[in-house]
Amino acid sequence: MVAEGVSLEVIILAIIVGTLAAIVYSLRILVLLERRIARVDLNIEKIARRISAQEMKIEHEEAVIEKRLGIKKKKRKK
Repeated sequence: MVAEGVSLEVIILAIIVGTLAAIVYSLRILVLLERRIARVDLNIEKIARRISAQEMKIEHEEAVIEKRLGIKKKKRKK
């Protein structure tokens, strides 16, 4: 069952090398995906910080307006 001029050891070695190459390629893809996910997380964090800063500005402006109108602020339950 051995092909002409190709021994069984060479075939087994080729299969092992191919399998190792596939594993290395898969790890490369995983690393690239992990980097992309890290960038997405960083962007989400930046967006959350901007939203938080805007909310703080709005709450401050709301407090100033209520103070000018003489409205007592209701305490919020958390």
